[in-house]
Amino acid sequence: MRIGIISDTHNHLPNVRRIVALLNDAGVERVVHTGDITQSKTVRLLARLHAPLVGVFGNNDLERCELEQAATAQGIQLVDPPLFLEWNERRLAVVHDPLDIDPTWLENFDVILHGHNHRTVIERKVGCLIFNPGECAGMMAGRNSVGVLDLDTLEPELLRF
Repeated sequence: MRIGIISDTHNHLPNVRRIVALLNDAGVERVVHTGDITQSKTVRLLARLHAPLVGVFGNNDLERCELEQAATAQGIQLVDPPLFLEWNERRLAVVHDPLDIDPTWLENFDVILHGHNHRTVIERKVGCLIFNPGECAGMMAGRNSVGVLDLDTLEPELLRF
């Protein structure tokens, strides 16, 4: 199973359109957003993904009521972090801020996904993959990326745009 990982879109709608196209072309089966969606119009664009989307709220998701309403209307699950998932016999933890990662998770999860700092992170600790696909909010031109993770092999891939 291949999943898409999006982080920190910050309502940059041209990039969100590109992200949707990239992940749809990649044929991912599910998508995770690690927070900082920012506005409900971004949720409506993300609903064009061909795969189900789940995610967590970030520190810049201040319009919570609007985001929750848009997510519910589009069949998207958005929750306060942490979000725990079990897909393809893999245990995943999702947070926005990497400072919220509980050290005990390294031994109890296969994958920890986060965002917040707009920096790509691909590291393994105690057999756990920690992955942040990095910048996709348009703040650093030419350095935007989203992630694709193969849950069979736990090999991450960056789709740069």
